[in-house]
Amino acid sequence: MTRKNYSKEDIKEIVKKENVSFIRLMFTDINGILKNLEVPVSQLDKVLRNEIMFDGSSIDGFVRIEEGDMYLFPDLDTFLIFPWGTEHGKVARLICDVHNPDKTPFLGDPRVNLKRNIQEMQKMGFSSFNIGSEPEFFLFKLDDVDHPTNILNDKGSYFDFAPLDMGENCRRDIVLVLEKMGFEVEAAHHEVSPGQHEIDFKYENAVEAADNIETFKLVVRTVARQYHLHATFMPKPVQGVNGSGMHTNMSLFNDQGNAFYDPKSDLQLSNICQKFLAGLLKHAASFTAITNPIVNSYKRLVPGFEAPVYIAWSGRNRSPMVRVPVDRGNSTRLELRSVDPTTNPYMAFSAILASGLDGLKSDLDPVAPIDRNIYRMNKDERKEHQIQDLPQNLYEALDWLGKDDIVIKSLGDHIYKSFVNLKKLEWIAYSQNISDWEKEQYLEVY
Repeated sequence: MTRKNYSKEDIKEIVKKENVSFIRLMFTDINGILKNLEVPVSQLDKVLRNEIMFDGSSIDGFVRIEEGDMYLFPDLDTFLIFPWGTEHGKVARLICDVHNPDKTPFLGDPRVNLKRNIQEMQKMGFSSFNIGSEPEFFLFKLDDVDHPTNILNDKGSYFDFAPLDMGENCRRDIVLVLEKMGFEVEAAHHEVSPGQHEIDFKYENAVEAADNIETFKLVVRTVARQYHLHATFMPKPVQGVNGSGMHTNMSLFNDQGNAFYDPKSDLQLSNICQKFLAGLLKHAASFTAITNPIVNSYKRLVPGFEAPVYIAWSGRNRSPMVRVPVDRGNSTRLELRSVDPTTNPYMAFSAILASGLDGLKSDLDPVAPIDRNIYRMNKDERKEHQIQDLPQNLYEALDWLGKDDIVIKSLGDHIYKSFVNLKKLEWIAYSQNISDWEKEQYLEVY
């Protein structure tokens, strides 16, 4: 997304010129759910003085009720006007960092925490951690009272046209809205499964990339509603078809350009790239609880549906967890294929960055690339090639996370403890649920 270096006076002038009536102050909770506090434009001066407060005890993973008051510090460069909802006047947004009552940054805010990890990266001589994401989503029809149904909006497949791709017009409108908001959309197409879609936009530095993902989800859901459709980023909403991932492309930049590229090295991947890759592989099982944070995430991470199940890497081979796309030069990057779109992007990028940087600090070397289809390898063959399984469920992923000091440190004590507590409650609730499958399988037989 193209951003401008807005001053307070710039924003005041635009608000007046465009007749903006409301300002949405947006931030993200620990579950990756976008939150907002909307104020009338009469409060703009107060917003720009960082004087807007909210009750942090009402937000998952933030603070206890006796510590509720918190401040919203808007990032002025995130100012934009939404291209919808003008019935009662135009609505603009500012993405905010959360601060404590004493005005210091709140380390339980995932966006603040990502900035902390970026600062650690910069101390190592890197200027930017660039991220390009590919979030997928499904479109379901709404019923007569606007509740989501189990009916997909089309029967299309990969790169299909209408009439098979009945989401074509909705997807086009999503792209047009994104472009009006400053996104540089690179591609939009139907995905493999019926009702499944993907829209790819240009890479940005990690903080802006996370902001864009949260904004993207809001746009997709808003436009889908206009077509009487429900957009979901749930990883596996339909049994028996491919689930939705969010392939995450990444690279480190320094003063010389892309630090992952070396035309003279093997595969033209620099020593920095290979050690960063080794860090990803080492910590993959541990950061999976962050990149795949809900019970349903692990219904996607199963063999047979193109999602990665094994910790390995390769070039063109798409069965390992990490792939190295063919582009080189400044486009040299690693593609992490396990991430799904329910992740909190600020937390995911923190954990991924810290894992890769640990590969550099610890001088790690990656195992050899795997150029075979791992799904066709037996257990002994995988063991011979040092291929480890990803966690098979959220409980196992949380266990791996709890053993990894590097990933825990990337989250910070507050976020780590809050996240684990929330996820353990989610796992307990799931474990106590009696599914339709269990009833069908066991009720009469036993």
